[in-house]
Amino acid sequence: MSLDPAETNPDHYKVIFENERVRVLEYLDEPGTVTNPHEYPDSVMYTLSSFRRRLVQGDEQREVGLEAGTVIWLPAQQHHGENIGDTPTHAIFVELKDSTAPIGEGTLGPSA
Repeated sequence: MSLDPAETNPDHYKVIFENERVRVLEYLDEPGTVTNPHEYPDSVMYTLSSFRRRLVQGDEQREVGLEAGTVIWLPAQQHHGENIGDTPTHAIFVELKDSTAPIGEGTLGPSA
């Protein structure tokens, strides 16, 4: 079963650019939206709106609030999320295709 976010959540993730080195996804949702489980390779996220989300990986949960215009590193990870705020989420993800970092437990959400 694929955990590609464009396949597990096609109503929210749209591939807007792809080449041999990167894939760029646009993400849109509304308050209350819960995504299906999906995974990312190492990525950079650029937030186009301010939002609050709950990210869940197994038994671990983390609430994240980000302001519009934030650019942040996302280590490879698997999770599902929920928009727990009162604003839509709008973000761009630049996925690195040549990443050698394994998707591991204990990696949830963005890191500085």
